[in-house]
Amino acid sequence: MEIRRGTRQVLMAVGIVLLSAPAWADADPSERERALEQRVAELERLVNQLVMERDGAMESSERAVSEVRAEVAEVAERVEAVEARDESADIVRGATRFNFGGYIKADTMWTRYSGGSVPANNLIRDFAVPGLIPVGGDSSTTDVDFHAKETRFNFGFAHDTDNGSEVSGFIELDFLTGPGGNERITNSYNPRIRHAFLRYNNWLVGQTWSTFFNVGALPENLDFVGPTEGTVFARQDMIRYSTGPWQFAIENPETTVTPLGGGARIVTDTAFLPDVVARYTVGGDWGNFVIAGIGRQLSIDTDTGTERELGMALSLSGKVNLGRNDLRWMVSGGPGIGRYLGLNTANDAVFDETGSLEAIDAYGGFVSYRHFWSDKWRSNFTFSVFQADNDVDLTGLGVTEQAYTGIANLIYQVNPQLRFGMEYQHSRREIESGASGNMNRMQFSTIYAF
Repeated sequence: MEIRRGTRQVLMAVGIVLLSAPAWADADPSERERALEQRVAELERLVNQLVMERDGAMESSERAVSEVRAEVAEVAERVEAVEARDESADIVRGATRFNFGGYIKADTMWTRYSGGSVPANNLIRDFAVPGLIPVGGDSSTTDVDFHAKETRFNFGFAHDTDNGSEVSGFIELDFLTGPGGNERITNSYNPRIRHAFLRYNNWLVGQTWSTFFNVGALPENLDFVGPTEGTVFARQDMIRYSTGPWQFAIENPETTVTPLGGGARIVTDTAFLPDVVARYTVGGDWGNFVIAGIGRQLSIDTDTGTERELGMALSLSGKVNLGRNDLRWMVSGGPGIGRYLGLNTANDAVFDETGSLEAIDAYGGFVSYRHFWSDKWRSNFTFSVFQADNDVDLTGLGVTEQAYTGIANLIYQVNPQLRFGMEYQHSRREIESGASGNMNRMQFSTIYAF
């Protein structure tokens, strides 16, 4: 059939692209770009030809065209990845490529807390944490903080195996949240692991962003997280399998519990089963949409045995391209979502009168609009909210009931590597007793990516 001849043409073009990819590593960047553009243009031409022929073809032929288009899209994606990888690679040794990257980030922050003072080295002095905003204090305080703790460094490799597959790995460190360090003399801080994982074919093993979290929806804020109240945010060890738009993972379990009547958070580390996540992604020129669900076994060991409860949650998120600008959003919630939402603003569960666990319902979301004023100037406007449905007979009145944040920033992009930004953030937290507190922060950041 005519359509099968077209299919063979596309597959020949695909082979040419893949065979040509290694040669691009020795070419000038502009030559690689021209070569890539020519090959992608040829692929697009052949795909368009197939689409026209498909209109008069039988149903089986339609399926064949669909499969070929999928192959072409995958090849174009791989070619783009090869191009980017070759440009950033620093060392090539045999069939293994090594690269490194990261950025230096220096932050200056003026923060006013209406509900009282914040201790030195508290996390909220480095980035916004809703559950740490002081409430109910008699007087306000103002703090000035300078730090470069968000500076990060990463290292990656990719190795071509004899069977044609690729094994790759990635490690990234920064200096936030780790113990040690002080501001008296040297301002030294310990590095911590952000990512450390391996990929082989469709499998990922190691620590990285939770499959439950769509990191692509996160807004461009100068604050480390930004819309903290309304975002799922977790990195942890996992085993993940990806196939097409689907991802399935088992991930490191952990449970946080509120004592009966309130009190200090209990971190149990006693789960018998991993957290189980399924995720589906749809994307295109318009943006992307992600739906993810999680099932959890909440668990704690007590003097009388082990208490367990089921936790589950759903997260919807996405990004909508509006020309050069874009809109990003997320809505998440469920009983036992706990530590995954709002940096653990609410715990996963609470003890009831019988000593059993009861999952805590919590919900949150955010929306953020990014606008380009020009090639070098852009802004992000973000609103984020969190709400917990606490049974105050169990949790007491000292737990967070709701929190929200509004953020506006202005970023100046000097060149692809260097940018400066300033950001205003207003956050508010209210606990079940009705006491509340505000945080107003002005942040200035300098970032150089390498």
